Amino acid sequence: MIGRLLLLIGLTLAFWVLVAIPVRWAWGDAAAVYSGVAAVLCLIPAAGSLTWAVWAYRQPADKQLTMVMGATGVRLFAVVGGAFAIYQLIPYFRAHETPGFLTCVGVFYIFTLGLETVLSLAARPGASQPLPATGTPSADRHG
Repeated sequence: MIGRLLLLIGLTLAFWVLVAIPVRWAWGDAAAVYSGVAAVLCLIPAAGSLTWAVWAYRQPADKQLTMVMGATGVRLFAVVGGAFAIYQLIPYFRAHETPGFLTCVGVFYIFTLGLETVLSLAARPGASQPLPATGTPSADRHG
């Protein structure tokens, strides 16, 4: 599980660098700050739901369903609530004419959601086992 968390953190930081360099060049320091805060704001709930998913895959199916539905709600509430609070309480995040802070949050939310989904699905028991061959009649395999 630690490896998946480190991968989530590392890939999110790499994506931030790939976004921050051209954004800073095009719109200035404020856009780079927006993207950095957005990356951290989206990374924290994604790490929490990844941890929850890895735990839930070892539990009965009802807890897995609770994890899927709960993690979606918790992640969305944390990111939207955090972004709204930052935007309302810190004037810096409303002051600059750049691609806005909320746009950066949207981009990083989608990125971390996709990455966390891929990593959590890879953590499922049996996820690395190949599926049985289909389309071959069973009589041909036995004789």
